[in-house]
Amino acid sequence: MRRLPIGLAAGALFLAATGCGSSDSSGSGGAGGSGGTTTLKVGVIPILDVAPVYLGQKKGFYAERGLKLELTPAQGGAAIVPGVVSGQFQFGFSNTTSLLVAQSKNVPVKVVANGVASTADKGADFCGITVKKDSPIKSPDQLEGKKVAVNTLNNICDTSIRESIRKAGGDPSKVEFVEMAFDQMPAALDKGQVDGACTPEPALATVKAAGGRSIASNFYDVDPNLTVAMYFTSQQYAQKNPELVKKFQEATVESLEYADSHPEEVREILTTYTKIPSDLLDKLTLPHFPAEPDRSSIERLAELGVQDGLFDKAPDLDKLLP
Repeated sequence: MRRLPIGLAAGALFLAATGCGSSDSSGSGGAGGSGGTTTLKVGVIPILDVAPVYLGQKKGFYAERGLKLELTPAQGGAAIVPGVVSGQFQFGFSNTTSLLVAQSKNVPVKVVANGVASTADKGADFCGITVKKDSPIKSPDQLEGKKVAVNTLNNICDTSIRESIRKAGGDPSKVEFVEMAFDQMPAALDKGQVDGACTPEPALATVKAAGGRSIASNFYDVDPNLTVAMYFTSQQYAQKNPELVKKFQEATVESLEYADSHPEEVREILTTYTKIPSDLLDKLTLPHFPAEPDRSSIERLAELGVQDGLFDKAPDLDKLLP
């Protein structure tokens, strides 16, 4: 399910077969515990972006609303989307482009909360196009004819990298994108298996610690305030469980606001679900965690998706966004 069209098709078929967007026939969203606690299965990616939900779980923001999160790592949003649609997860975290692709194919997904955004600081964003320390590549246009690693194809990584290449005067159609987990990218760069990589934190700090360089802030190149990813559920689950969705949304907003104002706790929580060495924590560039998505930046991603041929038809943002 790593390639989006295949994964989405599989998820849609599973949904049609089960006729249900939730893994719990009672609509509770998971195993109910004593005291009215509801367990929610949430698909996430083991990167800095999801620190707020881990932090919110630790601080009790979800427990205060009778929720317990079962956080399951996946390689990318392209794999999480069909997991949510099929009922494997009640909620998921996905990059915005994968959600736009899903909506354009009438896959029943619905955003319930914002996820993460660019820092709005060119050259100091939490994601960059990186190359190894002795690479002759100095700018994105020089990636023509090269291999560039992305966590999944047809998502926000290759979409934004194409835009960086265009802005530098290059031809993005001449780049070969290859799938690879974020935590494998630093070693792949160092060994010369790929020439460039889409590296959000903490992979970005790992690459830089080995002497690598960021040659562009690809998210910034799309929009300085880019909404990079969001939390979502299936339309069926939202219709069947409006109160649980409301509680998850409220707790997630509280978690985002807390994370944005407590950067040191964001750094600390990262060590609980990633392999980042503790000596790199202070070197991390933290993203913004706005409470609300930036619609204009999402519209820009949709335009790029049309330009790059990701959609058979343009996505309907009103159906996708809250």
